[in-house]
Amino acid sequence: MKALLCHNHGLPDSLQLDNVPAPVAAADEVLIMVKACGVNFPDVLMIQNKYQFKPPLPFAPGGEVSGEVLGVGEKVKHLKPGDKVVALCGWGGFAEVVNVKASRVFPMPKGMDFITGATTLYTYGTSYHALKDRGQLKTGETVLVLGAGGGVGLAAVELAKIMGAQVIAAASSAGKLAACAAKGADHLIDYSTEDLRAKIKEITLDQGVDIVYDPIGGPLATEALRSMAWKGRYLVVGFASGTIPQFPANLALLKGCSINGVFWGSFAEREPQKSLQNFGDILGWIKAGVIKQHIHKVYSLEEGTSALQDLLDRKITGKAVVKIGAWENEPEAVVEEVKTDSRTATPETGEPLKLALSDLKSKVGVTLGVSQWFTVTQEMINDFAKATHDYQWVHVDTERAKESMPDGKTIAHGYLTMSLASKFFFELLHIDGVTTSINYGLNKARFPVAVKSGSRIRMTGTIKQVEEMAGGGTKLFLECIMEVEGEEKPAYVGELITALF
Repeated sequence: MKALLCHNHGLPDSLQLDNVPAPVAAADEVLIMVKACGVNFPDVLMIQNKYQFKPPLPFAPGGEVSGEVLGVGEKVKHLKPGDKVVALCGWGGFAEVVNVKASRVFPMPKGMDFITGATTLYTYGTSYHALKDRGQLKTGETVLVLGAGGGVGLAAVELAKIMGAQVIAAASSAGKLAACAAKGADHLIDYSTEDLRAKIKEITLDQGVDIVYDPIGGPLATEALRSMAWKGRYLVVGFASGTIPQFPANLALLKGCSINGVFWGSFAEREPQKSLQNFGDILGWIKAGVIKQHIHKVYSLEEGTSALQDLLDRKITGKAVVKIGAWENEPEAVVEEVKTDSRTATPETGEPLKLALSDLKSKVGVTLGVSQWFTVTQEMINDFAKATHDYQWVHVDTERAKESMPDGKTIAHGYLTMSLASKFFFELLHIDGVTTSINYGLNKARFPVAVKSGSRIRMTGTIKQVEEMAGGGTKLFLECIMEVEGEEKPAYVGELITALF
């Protein structure tokens, strides 16, 4: 087989394309015919002997692959030859065949192409773990992303917006910032020409940022730490600049902030269940079209050294990928082109996921994504009270609420919140082949958090069950989770039952 090998530690141009014997799967391993391999910064560190993992020479870089299973060890039960998979091999991916521990190999979701499969785990996995688990990001907080035009940085911009943050994207060129704007960044800073700290002061009205996402380190790190808000969280993701910052400890004291390390690979090993849950969220967003990897360029295996050098030279916006072998992608991956003058570009509007009625049963378990935010007004609460003749003062008496209720606000009736599931349903899903739909039931309703007047809510929907109805029609069960901006617990959890004809 062909493999791009590191025989001696050095820069990318020292790698050699060799013919070597194909590996054999051990009892707990999976042998994979590699179709594509993501290009990540640990690859360029590893070949220079600068990474925490140090494989024995010679080795092929490339830690994130997609492909087809050629064979499995005797202890592997969840995969078989011919299965399409994604895998975290650590290294070895710049080759036609690689063997990977079975615990690090996952079935590739139906409908995902090899290019997407090879460029999803590291960037989105790292960024989601950073923001969700280490940063404890809350809706409405401000996130500063350094190195925002790179693979993990651009993923962080996209995910932070989905999670309800105000995003400040900082990068080194207009082209990279254009990509950030297209992914939804609210503010842009070109730190090659602008003063980072001064711009953050201007944008936040001198309040600082709640979270710093830093995959680059270097001299900007201390300036970003000085720009933290009280009780902020600084996320140390990596050191793409080549320099590990030496933070003045007094800054953390004065800001009351924390400096949190983000080592996604170790997290996935130590807390596999949480990692799989995160991966499930990410796959749901990808299926729903809520997030989409930005592919800078697809390289051949023979061009693998160029891919690594371009990454080292910071020429790559988003993600680079090495395609191995002659094959046609199904569906073909879309390589995005970004105009450098699109500073005012807006994020995708969140069109509903379009499915055929005949395909619904195959979509059980699919998460439809997240609806747009919706504000629950006092006028709406009053109208609901009139319609139901439920005039409890906690809903309609604004003056008494100012004196007696938390934050001085009335609260919406739980059934009002629940009734909005139908509105959000049509934002999330469009079903071709349906002429009539009737939302006629709600199951297992819970209301963990009250919705105050003026609050913004949105819904995540997941297809839980699809049944044929006697006499014709299809019954759809949609799990609904409504979140309140700024609250950790949801406002409503339940199932919407819809009859489709």
